[in-house]
Amino acid sequence: MLFCSLFFLLPLLAMARFSLQNVPVIRLGWSTLLDKWSLSGVTKAFGEQEFRDALGLSVKLAAGTVVLTLGLLVPTAIWVHLRLPRARAFIEFLTVLPYVIPAIALVAGIKVIQPHVRWFLNSDLSLIPFYMVLALPFTYRSIDAGIRALDLRTLVDASRGLGAGWGTTLRRALVPNLRTAILSSAFLTTAVVLGEYTIANVLLRDTLPTFTAMYRGPEPQGSYGLALLTLVATTMLFALLSVLTRARRGSADVTSVALAAVKSETT
Repeated sequence: MLFCSLFFLLPLLAMARFSLQNVPVIRLGWSTLLDKWSLSGVTKAFGEQEFRDALGLSVKLAAGTVVLTLGLLVPTAIWVHLRLPRARAFIEFLTVLPYVIPAIALVAGIKVIQPHVRWFLNSDLSLIPFYMVLALPFTYRSIDAGIRALDLRTLVDASRGLGAGWGTTLRRALVPNLRTAILSSAFLTTAVVLGEYTIANVLLRDTLPTFTAMYRGPEPQGSYGLALLTLVATTMLFALLSVLTRARRGSADVTSVALAAVKSETT
């Protein structure tokens, strides 16, 4: 356990020291460990208009990818579990393909069809479908695990028996029970979007990762500081997920609460 912790922490500490300590690399050592630490490299990047534009685009892409991914996968996963249980193995196989096919191969396919769909690819938001594909192995399994933890058929039958339609069943009975899985899926998707570089670079989109790579030329310390800050922000997202999940486990029986909500809406 200690070895694994050091394996991950030592490179991060070295990265933090390079990006936040204003000491020439040749003078870095134990004697200068506490000298001249500063956030000036990172804050200088904050003043760049290109950084603000790149961050704004990445946030828009993350929000759009999360909304469309959840809107597509949650009903699809529920439908597969209820109506097409034999197709689950095939669906799981499809969701693994982004692991097998590298992002650069996806970009190569995009470049082939680019002359025919410029009306679509000219928009910065055209990256959203590709990010949905890249996040699919994480998002689908998160939602699938949440559904497996439920007695889905009993919950749906009880809700339908109370007179609720499919929309009410999904909104008032299923989503409250899948809240942890949905949050996990949303955070994983956000992490993928904030870290994706290949597709954005090849399609000439100025996202946060491409700005960080470009900024490495004139300001290497600031660039690595931004990368470290992105990593810390992503880690905080997962820490928040852990807290929310723990709080959820300690809450009341959400199944009973969900059915009570369905009953109150249908009466």
